[in-house]
Amino acid sequence: MTIALSANEAATFAEIGALRMHAALGAPELRDLEDSVANLPADQAGIRLHGNAEVRRFLAPPGAVWRVAAAVLGESCHPVRAILFDKTVSTNWALAWHQDRTIAVAGRVEVAGFGPWTVKSGLLHVAPPFDLLAGMVTLRVHLDPVPATNAPLLIAPGSHRLGLIPEPEVKSVVEKCGSAVCLAEAGDIWLYATPILHSSEAASDPVHRRVLQVDFAVGDLPGGLSWLGV
Repeated sequence: MTIALSANEAATFAEIGALRMHAALGAPELRDLEDSVANLPADQAGIRLHGNAEVRRFLAPPGAVWRVAAAVLGESCHPVRAILFDKTVSTNWALAWHQDRTIAVAGRVEVAGFGPWTVKSGLLHVAPPFDLLAGMVTLRVHLDPVPATNAPLLIAPGSHRLGLIPEPEVKSVVEKCGSAVCLAEAGDIWLYATPILHSSEAASDPVHRRVLQVDFAVGDLPGGLSWLGV
C-alpha cells in the first residue's frame, strides 16, 4: 500500500524539488535499517551498496522507503542505486554544488544518448539523457539527527526544473535560486528530484551522520542496458 502526498506536499515537491517526510521510519524500521548496515566498514565516507540482501529487502515494497518513492513515481517504481554516507571526525568532507548525472548499470552497451562512462567503487556508471534523470527521485533516509552543525545537505530550490546545468553556470544558478538547508531527525526521509543542485559543507561538530541515499526509477532502460539495482 502506498502513501499519498497532500495537495500542498505535491505542489511543494513540484516547485522546490524537495520534501521532508517527518518520522517516515518508526523505531522498529529504523532498527532494521541500522542492523542491515551495521557490519559495513566504518572508515569510509561513502559506500556504494550492491548485493546486500538485507538492504534490498528493506527497500522493497511495501516498506516505508518504497512507499515514499511510490507516492511520486507510482507502484511500479524500484530502487536502482543505494549509497551509505557517514561523516565522522575521520571522514568529514565537503561536497561542492553539483547535479547527480549518472546511473549504475549492469554492463556496458552502447546506446545513443548514454555516455560518458565511468567506474565508481568498482561499479559501472553512465550518464543518461536528462529526461531519464528527470523521471527519477532520490531519497535520503536518516539514521542519525542532522542539525545545522552536522553538515546538512544544501539544495538550490527549483534547480531541478532547469535541465542539465553546465558546470560554469552552476554558481550563477545557485545565486539565482538561493539555497535551503535540509535538517533532519533520525527516521526522517528527504525526498528529492534527482537532478536538483545540491552540496554539503564539512561538519562543524562532526558526529555520526549516517544517511542511506537511494535512487528510484520506473521501467527498464533502453537498447539492452540494465539497471544494476541494489
